[in-house]
Amino acid sequence: MFRPLRIAAVALALLAAAASSVRAADVTFDDTARFLAGMQPSADSPLVALTKDPSWQHHAKFFDGAFAQLEQRQLSKIRTWSDVNLAAPRPTMFYMFSGPDFLYANAFYSKASTYVLGALEPVGAVPDLTRLPRGSVSAALYNVERSLASILSFSFFITKQMKVDLHANQVNGTLPILYVFLARSGKTIRNVEMVALDNKGGMHAGNDNPGPNATRGVRITFAGPEGEARTLYYFSTDLSNPGARATGFLKFCETLGPGNSLIKSASYLLHSGNFTTVRDWLLVNSATIIQDDSGIPLANYNARQWRFFPFGRYLGPIAEFPGRYQERYAELFTRAQPIDFGVGYRWRTHESNLLLSVKVPGTEAAPAAETTSSAEPPKPPRPKRLRPPESVPPSGRFFWFR
Repeated sequence: MFRPLRIAAVALALLAAAASSVRAADVTFDDTARFLAGMQPSADSPLVALTKDPSWQHHAKFFDGAFAQLEQRQLSKIRTWSDVNLAAPRPTMFYMFSGPDFLYANAFYSKASTYVLGALEPVGAVPDLTRLPRGSVSAALYNVERSLASILSFSFFITKQMKVDLHANQVNGTLPILYVFLARSGKTIRNVEMVALDNKGGMHAGNDNPGPNATRGVRITFAGPEGEARTLYYFSTDLSNPGARATGFLKFCETLGPGNSLIKSASYLLHSGNFTTVRDWLLVNSATIIQDDSGIPLANYNARQWRFFPFGRYLGPIAEFPGRYQERYAELFTRAQPIDFGVGYRWRTHESNLLLSVKVPGTEAAPAAETTSSAEPPKPPRPKRLRPPESVPPSGRFFWFR
């Protein structure tokens, strides 16, 4: 009498497991990203049922408004600025100290085919959302909103706050933020794969053993509006001198360079003696560098290698970073071109500074930054395809370089 019941119970369990397996397979990376971004997933996605929840609908309405304002206030203007001022960008862009900020990486370098982001924050995970208790999904959406609050308002992440927000739920780390930014940037995610780098910069995936000092990361393959395949790498890595020298992150990046680099809201770490390895790497492996004043100090650029094109206003560092004022930066920006968007710690429009540094072709083997001399540094030739306004020439009483 009990045997048929046991058989039926086993059959039901197997059927439920099979149904669950099918359901999990139907939840695509792209649908998950759209759901987290407050955008409707595909019509046949199991996540459609979760969009009926009032918490998701409130989340979607909030993100619709926030991203529309950000697009109008900053992102569309940054893309216009980049189209005018960046001639022939390289296929790879590097963004050190980025956190999960694909949003501005894409705005400044929308034509890149490979994006490499590196920062301390962990990669994290995004599980199958249909398997989470309904309350957990609501909590995940709330934490995503909290994590993005500062960058949606000010253009940068607040590191201390992000450390709390990115550990607060089963949906955690930088991965859900990357999902949101990709979806809201009009990208379609095709695949997501956890990867690791060995200490020589070799890439490992799946069950490969990367050995000691592995750098953990994620490789996201996505498509733009025209369907072209692109790749986003995010690596959780220590960019201080000991960390940069012990891991293979910069060695891996070198295989993709030279590229274009972005440095924004970087806590003035590159002004410190403990970050000289990554600073020098950027100077060697970048064709162009877009930065605010928290990036590489002017004294570390070589006079023969770089031309400067300043934009906006330099008001000095905010109060949280005393002692980082640069007189040379201030002099350079006395004749800067205006910009109509805010960026960096001085995020208000008409208070932000942006420096485009362009490496002069043929000077890749030039010596390191020089010491200050009384002679005017030689003026490098104008790059053939460069289209920004004229750079500011050094005056007789002031020198940009050292």
